Amino acid sequence: MRGDKSVRLAVDIGGTFTDVVLELGDVRHSAKVLTNVQNPELGLLDGVRLVLEEAQVDPADIDVFVHGTTLATNALIERKVAKTALITTKGFEDVLELGYEKRFDHYDLMIDMPPAIVPAALRFGVAERLAQDGDVLAALDEDELVKICAELRAGKVEAVAIGFLHAYAHSEHEKRARDIVRRELGERVTICVSHEVCPEIREYERFSTTCANASVRPLIEGYLTRLAKELSELGIDAPLFLMMSGGGLTTLESAARFPIRLVESGPAGGAILASHIAKQCDLDNVLSFDMGGTTAKICLIAGAVPERARHFEIARTYRDTKGSGWPVRIPVIEMVEIGAGGGSIARIDAMQRIKVGPDSAGSEPGPVSYGRGGELATVTDANLVLGKIDPAYFAGGKLPLYPDAARDALGQQIGAPLGLDEFWPAAGVVEIVEENMANAARVHAIERGRDIAASTMIAFGGGAPLHLCRLAEKLSINKMIVPAGAGVGSAIGFLRAPISYEVTRSFPMALDHPDMKRANEMLEDMAREAGDIVRPAAGDREAQVQRVVDIRYQGQGHELQVVLPEGTLDAADAQWIHDQFETQYRAIYGVTLDNVPSEIVTWSVTVLCEIDDGVSPTFGEGAATEIAPRSHRELFDGAQGAMLETPVFWRFDLPVGAKISGPAIIAEHETSTIVTSQFNAEIDAHSYIILTRKEAV
Repeated sequence: MRGDKSVRLAVDIGGTFTDVVLELGDVRHSAKVLTNVQNPELGLLDGVRLVLEEAQVDPADIDVFVHGTTLATNALIERKVAKTALITTKGFEDVLELGYEKRFDHYDLMIDMPPAIVPAALRFGVAERLAQDGDVLAALDEDELVKICAELRAGKVEAVAIGFLHAYAHSEHEKRARDIVRRELGERVTICVSHEVCPEIREYERFSTTCANASVRPLIEGYLTRLAKELSELGIDAPLFLMMSGGGLTTLESAARFPIRLVESGPAGGAILASHIAKQCDLDNVLSFDMGGTTAKICLIAGAVPERARHFEIARTYRDTKGSGWPVRIPVIEMVEIGAGGGSIARIDAMQRIKVGPDSAGSEPGPVSYGRGGELATVTDANLVLGKIDPAYFAGGKLPLYPDAARDALGQQIGAPLGLDEFWPAAGVVEIVEENMANAARVHAIERGRDIAASTMIAFGGGAPLHLCRLAEKLSINKMIVPAGAGVGSAIGFLRAPISYEVTRSFPMALDHPDMKRANEMLEDMAREAGDIVRPAAGDREAQVQRVVDIRYQGQGHELQVVLPEGTLDAADAQWIHDQFETQYRAIYGVTLDNVPSEIVTWSVTVLCEIDDGVSPTFGEGAATEIAPRSHRELFDGAQGAMLETPVFWRFDLPVGAKISGPAIIAEHETSTIVTSQFNAEIDAHSYIILTRKEAV
């Protein structure tokens, strides 16, 4: 029983593993189980039962349950979505096909452009037209819309997206069209309108976002309904919150209505954890490094606040190439994501080079070493051969690994074609995946004008602590942090996130001729709309309001974000906003444009309420009085190019202040921190592992 301690539960369903964290007052329990691809809620329930049993907690005692999932993302990537149609302004049916009207790779003669999210046969134009200022240029042809509905009914369409020109500002025609479609098709068909899903300019992105939301909504609504029922039957009656891609939590009802906001929920939780640690440790510049079973995510954090954006691409044809996927306009934490996880598949390409990812073995069948039918060598297999993973204690000892199978697969698929033997095929695979991650981090930092070498790296996820020292060597980073429970870091981050909701609207306003009266009225209305979602879930907790605008020089096609001052805005604030924009513009591009006015394009208001109680739970294990390894095993040392006998320490044996000189292995429940010969490790007051470069000590 819990006594008077709060009980908080979080679950993160990833592509390979489902991570579960339970915080009982100041003690934390965790579990990592393989994701059930066909029925993800079953894997979730298995993990929940494990931590409840370990903590000796009754399901009815849980106070808060936070959940993040890749279900929406995977459904879109795999095209396992509802049959969706688009109804739009006549003449704009092919906006989804035209996209940005450019090639994302100018030099690829065999380029595969992303297929339209809705095929041509299911895109319908209806006569209607509203001008930018709201004037009716052509009335909505309701008779034509009724005929379209008859075609949708005959085609057994399951979801309908409605997106009209200028509906972001004037929604009258979309509302009327929704009423007619609902009347004609009934309640069985999902209907989404663009002015609710994405009330912003740029019709391609607005239509794409609305179509994506409509296509996954039946799936997510069904999943959340089943999950709520299963949790109730288990005895959990705590409020269920869903992690959103922007770093906040929302209610089950809101998530079911706008599931597109869940697409990056797992990575967002990791960024929230890194921000929490940055604030605890008073760190200004942080590189968040999250590596799981399928992907690696890198995020830059300044002043304990992660970078945010409202643009994201799903289902890229070329996974790491911008422009090759479907754009969605949703609040997201800005990060770079690459196909470099433990399950990433290694192979030899046509030029006899080792290539790793972006495809992954996932959880079914998984890497060769899982012994579940996988035949293709992966990063996890390579790490096992190099001694980075204990085969008897992988995923907390719940999944035994088979080193001989991994060694044979690497030898046959990588070693034989290249003439490599012993541990070198595995070393080659790991070196390539680490260089892929380092290169992605360099580009991400350069694009934002940041000095990556001046950052502190915070590493979490099951794979990141295995690779962080080598990654730090490549990036010239001198300090890294591995929090306790790093292997389930994103789930821990869920419990640090606030309940929040963001509302965005496009309203172009030149800052040299500002209409502050209209701006203030709009900001108040947006805060009211967001607050109506947050405050019922927040109870008596105090809510905060954050306001951000997207600004550009007039005539440009891209914007920068500036935080608005508090209170009612006046003319003096317009100049202050312009100055903040130019300061940021100069930092990124090195110049400003004289005599070119700036304009606000999009306004954003977030209402949030913190539910984190400020306690930093630790795992319920006492530290030993002596610093001594529990065992030794051979570990590959890149600096010496050899396998070395290396001490293995149990993380929770190490008291605060304990110091270890690399090479060493610091093992814990769901991962191990590999301390290479270039680094020292120390346990700080928060029980975090602090790694510092030896020559920088």
